[in-house]
Amino acid sequence: MNLLAAFVNAFKVPDLRKKILFTLMIIAVYRFGSHVPAPGIDVQKTQEFAQGAQGGAFTFINLFSGGALTQMAVFALGIMPYITSSIIMQLLTVVIPKLEAWQKEGEAGTKKITQWTRYLTVVLALLQSTGLAFLFHRGTITDAQGQPVDLFPPGGFTPARVGLLVISLTAGTALIMWLGELITQRGIGNGMSIMIFASIISTFPSEGNAIYQQKGLGGLLFFIAIGILVVIAVVTMEQGQRRIPVQYAKRVVGRKMYGGTSTYIPLKVNQAGVIPIIFASSVLYIPQLLQNVVQNQTVQGFIERNLLDATKIPYMIIYGSLVIFFAYFYTAISFNPKDVADNMKKYGGFVPGIRPGRQTAEYLDRILTRITLPGAIFVAIIALLPDIVRAWQNLQAFPFGGTSILIAVGVTLETMKQIESQLTMRHYEGFLK
Repeated sequence: MNLLAAFVNAFKVPDLRKKILFTLMIIAVYRFGSHVPAPGIDVQKTQEFAQGAQGGAFTFINLFSGGALTQMAVFALGIMPYITSSIIMQLLTVVIPKLEAWQKEGEAGTKKITQWTRYLTVVLALLQSTGLAFLFHRGTITDAQGQPVDLFPPGGFTPARVGLLVISLTAGTALIMWLGELITQRGIGNGMSIMIFASIISTFPSEGNAIYQQKGLGGLLFFIAIGILVVIAVVTMEQGQRRIPVQYAKRVVGRKMYGGTSTYIPLKVNQAGVIPIIFASSVLYIPQLLQNVVQNQTVQGFIERNLLDATKIPYMIIYGSLVIFFAYFYTAISFNPKDVADNMKKYGGFVPGIRPGRQTAEYLDRILTRITLPGAIFVAIIALLPDIVRAWQNLQAFPFGGTSILIAVGVTLETMKQIESQLTMRHYEGFLK
C-alpha cells in the first residue's frame, strides 16, 4: 500500500506529474518507431528472420533495440551505437591528455565530450547500418528452419536502396539519441537508460508467451519464480557496497573552522555494472562477422562449434571469462585509487589507521580488487543464466535473467531514487524506506 501511495503522491505534484507524463510520451514515440519498417526491406521476410534470430551475441544486440533489429525497423540499431561511442570516449579519456583535461574542466568539458560522443555515434551508426545491409543480403542469416534469408526483395539490392536503408537506420539512431536527451532534460531519470529499459521490458510479453506455448502455464509460472529470485539477487548485489570510513581534520580558514567531519567512500561490489557484459558480447560478435569473411572450412567449423552456439560449454566458458576480465578492466579505468587518495589528502581527509597518500591508494586498490571478484563472478553467472536455462529446458528464449534483469533493476532503482528525492523535497512519503 505504501508503494501505491507513493505513486499517487508522485502524480499529485504538478511538476513531477509533467515529467513522468513527458517521459511516457517519449517512450511511446520510441516504441512506435521500433515497429515502422525500414525502406527497401521485404516486410514478410523480416518475420521469418525474427523467428530464426535466437541466441548468442546477435540476440544481445537485438535486446537493446527492443526487437526492432529482427523486424528491421527504422530504430533497428537501437541505442547500441551511442552506448559503444560512450564507452570508447570513456576509454580514450585515459590515453588522450586533451580528453582528460576536458573531463576535469567541469560542465564545459563535459559538453565538449558529449558533442564528440554524438559525432562518433553517427559514424558508428553509418558503419553498422552498412554492415547490416550487406549481412542481410548475403544469405548468412537463417530463419527458424535454417534456410538463408535475404531481407531485400528480388533485384532490390541496388546502391540507391542500400543508401536509403543506411541513411534511414542512421537517422533512426540519431533520433533515439535526441529522444534520450529530451528525457534527461525534461523528464525523469537518465534518458538513455530509460530507453534501454523500455526496449528490454517490451520483449518480456512475447518471450513469456513463447515459454507458455512451449511449456504450458506450469512452466511459465516456474520460470517467473526463477525470475523473481534473480531480481532479488540482483537488487541485493546492486545495493551491496563496502564503506571505507574517512575522517577530515579540522582546519581554520580566517575566522571559520572547517572539517572535523566523518564520512565514507562507497565501493560497490559490482562497480562496473553491465559494462563487462556489453564488452564481452561485442568481442564475441566479431567471430560471427569473421565467419562470413573467412572461407576456410576448418576455421568456420571451429568458430561455429565454440563461439557461436550459446548453449555449448566452450562458448559459456569463454563468455564468462571475458565478463570477469572486463569487470576488472573497467573497474580499473572508472575508479582510480591514486586520484581519490590525492583528493582526500588535498582536503585534509584520511582513512583511520592508514597514512594519507600512497598507502591510502594501495589500501583502496587492495579493497577494490577483493570485492570486485565476487561482483565479477556474479555478473558472469547472471550473463550466462539465459543460455544455461535455454540449454537445460530447450527454450527459444528466457526473458527473466541475464543482462535484461541486471539493466532493468539498475534503471528502476536509479529512477525510483530520483522520484524519491523529488517527493522528499515536497514532504511526501517516497518509495524507499
